[in-house]
Amino acid sequence: MITTASPKHSGSSERFGYEWDTYGEMLDNYQEQFRRWTVGLEEGKWKGARFLDVGCGMGRNSYWAMRSGASGGVAIDLDDRTLAHARRNLQDFPSVSVEHMSAYNIAFSDEFDIVFSIGVIHHLEHPDLALSKMFRATKLGGIGLIWVYGRENNGWVVYLLNPLRKVFFSRMPIGLVHFLSIFPTATLWVALRLGLNQIEYFRLIRRFSFAHLRSIVFDQMLPRIANYWSRAEVESLMLKAGFANVTLIWVNEMSWTAIGLKP
Repeated sequence: MITTASPKHSGSSERFGYEWDTYGEMLDNYQEQFRRWTVGLEEGKWKGARFLDVGCGMGRNSYWAMRSGASGGVAIDLDDRTLAHARRNLQDFPSVSVEHMSAYNIAFSDEFDIVFSIGVIHHLEHPDLALSKMFRATKLGGIGLIWVYGRENNGWVVYLLNPLRKVFFSRMPIGLVHFLSIFPTATLWVALRLGLNQIEYFRLIRRFSFAHLRSIVFDQMLPRIANYWSRAEVESLMLKAGFANVTLIWVNEMSWTAIGLKP
């Protein structure tokens, strides 16, 4: 293990800490979300694999990695509330260590079969640096995987909702943002039942409970940084980090999963 200095975080770890402290329970729907976010992995790749979960949140993706046959790993994040929920949700898997660690200062080298980050890289001020640290932590011949917001099919978010988030919601006290999230959630809930189903993502979330839907809306409203990248931009990020044979999969017709190998 090695350590390096990391830049100061200007992201939203404490705001996501509030989210995971509020929505820290494991839900059955998380399995389907995990399956979609990691769909590009060949069948059986989790079997016996040791993984690093970068920005683990409340531990749901590490949980399903273990249920998919992984042998163990390390789940890292920054907020103490987030880490407490991750430890609780992963308590049945003693081979998974939950650690306070920055994506900018990953203290491992050539160690993991699969290094993944789901829903995190697009919230970072320095995504290139985080990906370079993920690459270093991956074994030779190992796999790096990220899931990030896509620009394709998200024009209404990029040009309407994202500016509102930047100007208003990202600067508000997080408790107020959570209170306000009930209103767009109610609007979305009704719209989904009136036929909003043009893309696969809407067809997926129509199955979710109101509380789960609210957690997703809140998740969109709270961060200080949120990037929506095109396919080419996501591929470039992976290649720049050093990953080879990069595969891009369009997830739910609105986001990207990128998978690469460490040569």
